[in-house]
Amino acid sequence: MLAVAPAALLVAGCSAGSEESGASGGSRPSAADRARARAARDSRELAARYDAVAAAHPRLAERLRPLRAEVVRHAEAFGAAAESSPSPSPSSSGAGSPPASPPAAVPAKEKDALAGLAAAEREIADRRAKALLDAPGELARLLASVAAAGAAHVYLLTEA
Repeated sequence: MLAVAPAALLVAGCSAGSEESGASGGSRPSAADRARARAARDSRELAARYDAVAAAHPRLAERLRPLRAEVVRHAEAFGAAAESSPSPSPSSSGAGSPPASPPAAVPAKEKDALAGLAAAEREIADRRAKALLDAPGELARLLASVAAAGAAHVYLLTEA
């Protein structure tokens, strides 16, 4: 009986940490859930920035449309499908206030507006590249893929 108890604890400890850690049963979200929610929120906020730039610079709208559509797909891939349609602000935490300010501050020059979008894409791609190091398998692959897409967006926004 004494030999079974440590083995059971070892199995329980390994299985709780090595699985997706999304369904741990606790009231606090797992690290993977928090990373996924952060990535979804970042994508929603980035889509709002694209909207603001397109509204301020209508000549850029057609050029930005495919990049924005991809950012929306990224948000959906991270689980933001239901939340991204009603409003661009996140409903899960108090961090919903800051997203309103970046889209409002669109530079007057098109070149500067594109540079601002590129900087936002770069910052988010870098954050995702760091987050994937601690993420479980499937989420790490998704973060890596979306970070690579963000890096491609940076190139497309700066090379025109």
